[in-house]
Amino acid sequence: MKKAMWWFAVLTLLSVPAAPQVKTNPLFIIQRSKNANVVHYDAQLTADGKLDPKEPVIAYWVMLAKDGRREELNWIEKKKAYGFDIRPDPSGNGYRMTVVAYPKREITVRQQGDAVRAELVIDGRPAVFEKMYINASDGPTGPNVHYIELYGKDLQTGRKRFQKIVPK
Repeated sequence: MKKAMWWFAVLTLLSVPAAPQVKTNPLFIIQRSKNANVVHYDAQLTADGKLDPKEPVIAYWVMLAKDGRREELNWIEKKKAYGFDIRPDPSGNGYRMTVVAYPKREITVRQQGDAVRAELVIDGRPAVFEKMYINASDGPTGPNVHYIELYGKDLQTGRKRFQKIVPK
């Protein structure tokens, strides 16, 4: 009887359809002066390679200051620093997102063929957004941001783009 129950359980598990495979595509990262840990933002794609309308972008830590493992953002990090707001672009071509760490700049997530990229205006020019670096120190009421650097590639020329922003 026990053997029959075991086989029944195994066959039941084998008959359950596998969850659809979710693919991701790196978009950009946020590095900080505090330590080597990096926040990654990836486009999430459906099995047929399209941006996932339910969750087009995901964010997570890569803990380089420790052992390099992947770790999810906690609730406070999502609400106060590295979380984001994302909504469909009114043109129907991708999504618009803002990162809590820097909501003054809107990022467009677009798919062209198999390629997915994040676009951002860097130093007055449209660019493929690759990295944000935040230089900050701990203060009595939270982080004190000294400056932010934006890195990418010009959409038209392919040249590197850079902008340093000093909060007022």
